[in-house]
Amino acid sequence: MSTNVLTGVLSRTARFVPRRSDYAGLRRSWRADVVAGITVGVVALPLALAFGISSGVGAAAGLITAVVAGLVAAIFGGSHVQVSGPTGAMAVILAPIVAEHGLSSIAVVTVLAGVLVLVAGVLGLGRAVTFIPWPVIEGFTLGIAAIIFLQQVPAAFGTVAPSGARTLNAAVDVVVNADWSTAWPALAVVAMVAVIMLVLPRIHRSIPESLTAVIVVTLIVHFTGLFDVASIGELPSSLPAPSIPHVDPAMVKSVLGAAVAIAALAAIESLLSARVAATMSPTGPYDPDRELAGQGLASVASGMFGGMPATGAIARTAVNVRSGARTRVAAIVHSLLLLGVVYLATGPVSAIPLAALAGVLMVTSFRMVSVGTVRAILKSTRSDALIFVVTAIITVTLDLIEAVQIGIVVAAFFALRQVAQRSSVTREPLPGDPRPGDERIALLRLDGAMFFGAAERISTTIADHPDESVSVVIIRMSRLGMLDATGAHSLAEIVTELENRGITVIIKGVQPDHLELLEGVGVFDSLRHDNHLVDTLDEAIAHARSHVERERI
Repeated sequence: MSTNVLTGVLSRTARFVPRRSDYAGLRRSWRADVVAGITVGVVALPLALAFGISSGVGAAAGLITAVVAGLVAAIFGGSHVQVSGPTGAMAVILAPIVAEHGLSSIAVVTVLAGVLVLVAGVLGLGRAVTFIPWPVIEGFTLGIAAIIFLQQVPAAFGTVAPSGARTLNAAVDVVVNADWSTAWPALAVVAMVAVIMLVLPRIHRSIPESLTAVIVVTLIVHFTGLFDVASIGELPSSLPAPSIPHVDPAMVKSVLGAAVAIAALAAIESLLSARVAATMSPTGPYDPDRELAGQGLASVASGMFGGMPATGAIARTAVNVRSGARTRVAAIVHSLLLLGVVYLATGPVSAIPLAALAGVLMVTSFRMVSVGTVRAILKSTRSDALIFVVTAIITVTLDLIEAVQIGIVVAAFFALRQVAQRSSVTREPLPGDPRPGDERIALLRLDGAMFFGAAERISTTIADHPDESVSVVIIRMSRLGMLDATGAHSLAEIVTELENRGITVIIKGVQPDHLELLEGVGVFDSLRHDNHLVDTLDEAIAHARSHVERERI
């Protein structure tokens, strides 16, 4: 027995260990992988810096996260083409944590969240993302895009957000109280970045528009002296030595809720990104549990190096796939390229205007939203449109994780209501030629589901069906798809009530997976005889007719 358990543990552990098959076909694809890695690294540089600043952790932390977490996730993750690093959603959720608990808490939060994601992968929770409805995902994405845009408003006006204010309120406050004499240089920088990013793809799609825009605008600001705007400032010229963050029990207790929220967001975003990548890339499916384990390890490593929590990045992953990536080498090259920036180019990077990065994120936020997708959801069912809108509004006004939770609850409510509406009781005529006394037999067919959402309505309908002339009721259950404890209990009450009224109840066609539940709640005990539980309709009708015949005699 112990040998079997050990074998099972080793077999399960092997799923999470890097293997040679991760690089199958590398001999044929290595050139394309290297080119894709360089391309996505160029795209990732300004985003890593911008998301680091936007989160409140700092540009250096964003760059470190892209290097360390990107490398670890590429090696240990469950997708061959996923690119990981700091993301807009993570920046959004980190900003209030930094404001409330301070920068010193980020290392603990990052490592703790990573451990939670790692455990989720080991426990096999990777498939859970499939239970999140499409309107919830798209509403969440729209809300994240709106928050990313709003977070950049203070930097776009050359100021800082009021401390303690929510993102929407802070953005409105900055615009209303703006000093336009000092705001115009930063707004001009944002406008130049936006124009370049929008125009370049029309000239040539292979040009990295975000990096090009940042370089051009940085040179204009530096050499013209026309724009007095703040820059990133000094960055480290090497990676810090890894260290285990000091664990203070009081701090762990205070940030545990934040770590759980970050872990949930990291898991959801990473699995969604990996799923999108699997549909785009010919490299085959991904392993969701291994992806969670890899992302968890990536965040743990990032926290030890002074970075922030990481997730799979949908936009960068899409760039990676479109650039020809076929193996993990592309994501590894992306991280190595950014590592080269840390050691060789932090001087030029430190001169980048903060407003330029704000412009990059503002344009990126618009590109996160698919107008076609929004239109399709709004034109679908009313319930899906409501779920989408509610999720988006809650994401912007309240909390990211609450938005997903409430969106799922609303979606579940509408789904259950639809199932309940499709559940029904139908009185059928007896098959074959009518016989004397058949009018005293009611054949009732249950369709759909008999569960807590529909049990009362179905039980009321059945109880009201038999008129005074009916002496036998056949309840046909062969078409009943779902049955829960509430539905089974209601059925037991129905049988008891009909029997107390002197009406014989015969149950026909109970499905095997319903037998134990019906027996457990006492449905069969409520029947007058054991032979009133039958398998076929012919048997049920014959037995009912024998009852009617005895009553006539």
